Amino acid sequence: MNDLPNIDLRFFKTPELTRLQDPLPLDHAPKILLLYGSLREKSYSRLLAEEAARILRAMSCETKFFNPLGLPQVDATPDTHPKVAELRALVQWAQGMVWSSPERHGAMTGLMKSQIDWIPLSTGAVRPTQGKTLALMQVSGGSQSFNAVNQMRILGRWMRMITIPNQSSVAKAFLEFDDNNRMKPSSSYDRVVDVMEELVKFTLLTRRVSPSLTDRYSERKESAWELMERVNQKSI
Repeated sequence: MNDLPNIDLRFFKTPELTRLQDPLPLDHAPKILLLYGSLREKSYSRLLAEEAARILRAMSCETKFFNPLGLPQVDATPDTHPKVAELRALVQWAQGMVWSSPERHGAMTGLMKSQIDWIPLSTGAVRPTQGKTLALMQVSGGSQSFNAVNQMRILGRWMRMITIPNQSSVAKAFLEFDDNNRMKPSSSYDRVVDVMEELVKFTLLTRRVSPSLTDRYSERKESAWELMERVNQKSI
């Protein structure tokens, strides 16, 4: 350590495998929150999320949805608004999340972004999304694209979520669902199964050890007040 004079030894830790292992039995099903990015009566991003939720429940997960109808624009109202409070409570409840957005004008929808923007980077000195798992999906009306999932992946990393490698992009979504609003058998459906399977695996592996995975030298050096001040975005 003589070669590292800039390090404060009070807060320096060598990562230990024992801290990254889960010695306790699982006491409840993985908790997954699903968000979707359209208010249309037949919203394909919602139908895709509902199909994903069925798969997650078959894999023994507990799922919840947030209905974004009535969610105000960011900063248009205090964060005590009932829909904002509902969203934030669901984020606190969840151990993992699924974001499903249409691609509109080459990007995720404004509704999808508004939901994400209402999720705070911090609540006091606590980051409500840090260390939670995230799976990404998008639907397109035309040919396959990855613009929306790529944008959401950046946001997931920014919010310090464990964003899984796999993702789903459903092209010509209007052809992928039957008259009962169920997804038809296809390679696109198989990919959704793959993505949900991967999400469950990552959630099972990380949910108990998330505090160790996200324990950082720089943040151990900061007091809770300094951390809150640094990540607080209200002044922006």
